[in-house]
Amino acid sequence: MALTSIIAKRKAVHGQLVQQQRRNEALEKDMVQLEALANLGSATAMIAHEINNLLTPLTNYAELSLKHTDDRELAERTLRRTAKNCRQAGKVMESILSLAKAGCGEKVVIPLLPMVNAVFDCLCRDFTKDGITVELLVSADLQVYASPVSLQQAMMNLVLNAREAMIPHGGKLTILAQADNDGTLIKISDTGCGIEQSEMSRVFDTFFTTKHKKIACGELGRTAGSGTGLGLALCKKVIDAHGGTITVDSHPGKGTTFTITLPKKIIVR
Repeated sequence: MALTSIIAKRKAVHGQLVQQQRRNEALEKDMVQLEALANLGSATAMIAHEINNLLTPLTNYAELSLKHTDDRELAERTLRRTAKNCRQAGKVMESILSLAKAGCGEKVVIPLLPMVNAVFDCLCRDFTKDGITVELLVSADLQVYASPVSLQQAMMNLVLNAREAMIPHGGKLTILAQADNDGTLIKISDTGCGIEQSEMSRVFDTFFTTKHKKIACGELGRTAGSGTGLGLALCKKVIDAHGGTITVDSHPGKGTTFTITLPKKIIVR
């Protein structure tokens, strides 16, 4: 009887553990979804401002054209500008909707440069307005084996962090990518405030954030969130899911570099 009771208890405990694991997996999926939406929330002011910049000239052109209905050349300019700006706005909306899906998605071989450009399309922000120079050192023919949406989420996180680290003083954001023997190396570097050495070991921990320090000092830009501490944890989760690695090197007052390695696609014969 004692043995039967022990076996029954072990089965019951095992069942509880399985249920808890399923709950944890569901919570992790929710966390990824929430962090993607949090990114969009952080970028909302930028996006709204830039979309307004696309719409305002259309209003001005339309009003001017209505005052000069006989001016065919003006009407053509208005229509061309309208078409151009609507295409740009549509591109931004497509990027936002894609990012908000937050699904890990199937891994495919994709060109990296268009995906990096899509990050900036989604942000819809001219970084020079913040005094930030952006340098993309990514070959047009460089490809990676990845889930496009989840990798875009991770890179958007790192770009937003880099921007916040350089506001309000400005600086330089560099994205360098190159192929190596084992796969692809991606470096995202900024010349911002940097991270204290005592905090380096915790930057990828869930709910750990240093943004509150900058907010307390009034240093973050108007689009910054309060810092959920999920962004870098999400980045690590995404890169781990790709079988890659992500590391950080930072020095206070000198900037930060995040280095991502992604393995090549393994073809099983």
